[in-house]
Amino acid sequence: MAPHARKPASLPPTGRAHAPLGRPDGGMVATPFTRRNLLGALAAAGLLTAAERIGLIRAALASGTNPVPAGLHKIRGSVTVNGQPAREGTLVRAGDTVVTGAGAEALYVIGQDAFLQRESSTIAFGADMANFMRVISGKILSVFGKGNRSIFVATATIGIRGTACYVEQPEKLGADEATALQGGRAKNALLAVADGGTATAAPTYFCLCYGEARVIPTAAPQLQETLITTHHDHPLYLHDDQSMPTMMVSAPVINHTDAELVMLENLVGRWPPFYGKTGPGY
Repeated sequence: MAPHARKPASLPPTGRAHAPLGRPDGGMVATPFTRRNLLGALAAAGLLTAAERIGLIRAALASGTNPVPAGLHKIRGSVTVNGQPAREGTLVRAGDTVVTGAGAEALYVIGQDAFLQRESSTIAFGADMANFMRVISGKILSVFGKGNRSIFVATATIGIRGTACYVEQPEKLGADEATALQGGRAKNALLAVADGGTATAAPTYFCLCYGEARVIPTAAPQLQETLITTHHDHPLYLHDDQSMPTMMVSAPVINHTDAELVMLENLVGRWPPFYGKTGPGY
């Protein structure tokens, strides 16, 4: 099947979705996304304290269109870069691996790109754009500058272009799977286990918050699709199960907010396309 563009209607948040601005009940509200409601939204989001998040967004807003220096800008809990304890100011470069422990979080900038890496996550950065980032496990919200980049998850390869996305990759379970991966016998999502069997990767959650991406499922690359979104239009669960009729299943908007996207974009001197517009908030 040839790749094709998909731009469906927005899906309402359900399940574990974050409540949008000004609404504690999980429903959507039409409101301009501006500075006035941004600080309140950040105060209720994620692992950083309200004071920490407000401080970060104020600093980002104050910078206007001036990007901040590269490196780690905020860490909480146990964070390592290439196995070494990290601190604020530590640089993250091509080829580095960033790991957050339980209850930890890391906010960092690499060039034109900014990342909010949540707890219990392992992210490896490649040497070039074609091997830009591999989400080994955990959760990460990312905003990217111009240019093509490839993101690898357990169930797919995702080619992105000047976009923002949120990924959740459950850890692979079992000692045999871990041994196979460390021994280089893994083929992305499908792991060869020690006894000669196979283990199917857990589904990956992927939300293209805005921008363009080509999603190529590992189990069925012929079912690749090009997605174009403007505001969390089509979140997906990406599967690695050839018995399913499709590898991509619609999902709700979960575990990331517009306020966090504004914060990340401001760190690199940009604004997200939804900022200041009236519409549903997340």
